[in-house]
Amino acid sequence: MKHKLFGLAACGISLLSVTSAHAEDLLFGSTSASSSHYGYIVAVGELINESGAHLKATVVETGATMDNIRRMERGQMDLGIITTNVVQHAVAGTHEFEGKPQDLQLLWVYTVSPQNIIMRADSGAETITDLSGMRMNPGIKGSASETTTEAVFNVLGIAPDYVRGSTTDIIDSIKDNRLSGYVKAGSLGSLDSSTMDLATATDIRVIGLTDEQAETVKAKMPDISVVDIAAGVADGVPAYKIWSFGVGIASTSAMSDETAYAIVDAVMRDETAQANAMAAMKGVDLAQTTLDFGTVPLHPGAMKWFEDNGYEVPAKLKPAQ
Repeated sequence: MKHKLFGLAACGISLLSVTSAHAEDLLFGSTSASSSHYGYIVAVGELINESGAHLKATVVETGATMDNIRRMERGQMDLGIITTNVVQHAVAGTHEFEGKPQDLQLLWVYTVSPQNIIMRADSGAETITDLSGMRMNPGIKGSASETTTEAVFNVLGIAPDYVRGSTTDIIDSIKDNRLSGYVKAGSLGSLDSSTMDLATATDIRVIGLTDEQAETVKAKMPDISVVDIAAGVADGVPAYKIWSFGVGIASTSAMSDETAYAIVDAVMRDETAQANAMAAMKGVDLAQTTLDFGTVPLHPGAMKWFEDNGYEVPAKLKPAQ
């Protein structure tokens, strides 16, 4: 498959020289390079390239889920990061994809991603209701965080003054007090690396949902979850509730069954590289996480891997025959 990078910065990952001349090139859509998820995708790219399956993955920095889906639709990416809520909308042709169902098939889900509201401690914001009128970023442009944050705030009747930008630009703006805060995906046990960087420069406050707001989100947005985050994700941060979704990797039907199988096999067999790249991956059962949080059918090649390894796949994840 021939591709053009269209001016995007690409991170090429080396391949064993004996296979490079015959390798299948894959463009792998990721997210902002300042995100911990980017490091995870780079590690996965290396696993793919070292799998012995004659594959050469090149990781491309993108705007995350929405951007990756659009690029896969145009044939500019072979696989990429998705979130379980947005990929479900895309396949069903609902919400932002109304009337335009997308050709997307799940490979695996690797983590659950709480959407943390991070505000400067001196911003005056102590509850979500306080965010109305405040200058803040809802998530990097083109990401699932952005679209989901706006949808949640709309359901709750919250109207911040949204400012768009890359993670790097937004963090700089918050440090300089040009913005009050942002929404950034984290993990159940930690905040994103960009948030920890921000916390070294200014005191931050993590804002959660009230019990009433949590029930409203659950009732009106069944495609996402509300999770309880234990105290201690960062120094001085108490326990809180926040909305969340799964994060995984999808491709289109253009990917061969053999390629999908080889990619999933490389990821599932790995015991160290992914956890070293992303602390939240330590101890995660990737196969079970996929079965528990997947929302759209698996790629037939991925489905075969699960069958070959003795897993019972839920009906909603089985590809159409």
